[in-house]
Amino acid sequence: MAEDAVDQGTSGDGVDTRLPDETQPDEIQPDETQPDDDSTTDEDDAYGGLLGAFPYAFRSSDSLLFKSYAVLGGLAALLTALLFGLALVVLLGNTVGADGGTFSFVRAFFIFVGLLVVAPLVAPVLFVARRIRRGGSDRRYDATLAALGYAFMASLYVGGIISTPAADQQSPGGALEPILAALYSLPRPAGLVPPLVVAAAIVVIARRWNGRTASEP
Repeated sequence: MAEDAVDQGTSGDGVDTRLPDETQPDEIQPDETQPDDDSTTDEDDAYGGLLGAFPYAFRSSDSLLFKSYAVLGGLAALLTALLFGLALVVLLGNTVGADGGTFSFVRAFFIFVGLLVVAPLVAPVLFVARRIRRGGSDRRYDATLAALGYAFMASLYVGGIISTPAADQQSPGGALEPILAALYSLPRPAGLVPPLVVAAAIVVIARRWNGRTASEP
């Protein structure tokens, strides 16, 4: 019987045809290199701070008007921040060694004005990025805030014309002369009104729109 068992494990040529245990196919191990869908989604739905909001909103929005403002408004905000920063450095250099009081107030007021100018420029992008991250993307909402952002840029120009000193006022003539004459005739503090009105409109419309969306079933 032992000889029969040996014969069953060998071929006719005397060669052992049995497979050793080491040649058995290994169990297929799960691929641990597959990407985690949840982590990928989290990375797509998040942005880091102010600088990350601009590319995130530009990439996620469906409004071409907003995409254009994300680029132009971002550049305008950056340029404005640089100009105010350089002007602040000059102001600090001119007031070095001066006593506190009036000069400290001027510095603080200068920084405050800079923030009032830059904040409304970046506000539309921040509002849109926040809404998209929460899953409430809306093309009309994006376009509306972009239009308000452009309106704020125009209001800065109008406010600058109103606050121009009389010695620097110029009359180019033509169809714009009556408009410029009307703006020049306004008191200089009135130059703050157009930017403040548009900035307030950005905040009010964004909050009301978000509140209306949240209340919908």
